[in-house]
Amino acid sequence: MDMPLVAYGHAGYPLLMFPTAAADYLEYERFYLVDAIKWFIENGLIRAYSINSVNKYSLLNRESHPGWKVEMLARYDSYIMEEVLPLIRNECGPDARPLTTGASLGAFLAANTYFKHSDNFRGTIAMSGSYDIYNYLDKGYYDDNVYFNNPAMYLKNLNDDYHLPRLRQADSIVIVTGQGSYEAPDRSRELSGILHSKGIPHLLELWGHDVAHDWPWWRKMLPHYLGRFVG
Repeated sequence: MDMPLVAYGHAGYPLLMFPTAAADYLEYERFYLVDAIKWFIENGLIRAYSINSVNKYSLLNRESHPGWKVEMLARYDSYIMEEVLPLIRNECGPDARPLTTGASLGAFLAANTYFKHSDNFRGTIAMSGSYDIYNYLDKGYYDDNVYFNNPAMYLKNLNDDYHLPRLRQADSIVIVTGQGSYEAPDRSRELSGILHSKGIPHLLELWGHDVAHDWPWWRKMLPHYLGRFVG
């Protein structure tokens, strides 16, 4: 399928943005999240790339077999590594290691991409996410694509001499959520607990009980944390 994307900015650290739910690559522009980080873009600190997802064909497709849903996630992962990352490196330098970010279901995609490929990405700013794929699947189904796209599973078992030492040197993992309407802070706490158990440094931040699962708050969160890493 065609997978359009958009880039904002002329220079700076690459930021890879994953859309929410079944939205498209222009969602962050429509909901003014790009405007919220405009200062970083205009000052040459960030070059932001916003891409499509396959969520409507995979995790959000109620009619599909769970095996197909996770097969689509595996293909999406290949698309990111074989097409999106080379494009970013062509523009930002051959050694560029983008930050990933997203809100809601985009937070899952951003975190999953980073944790699977920490040798190619710097870190993640995951906002209001859920990190156990079984929140979207029939819990009775399991295969390798379920396992390797489920941070709540593979991070628990991570005990190698390559990925784990690299993750233990991370300098930019942020797991942030509100505690208000439609938020699920326990899902962020769960991921934080797994990271803590593995000695992976990260920042877990629970914003207030007035902070809802909604755009006005994500427009505050993203620039707040970007400022820590590229400001």
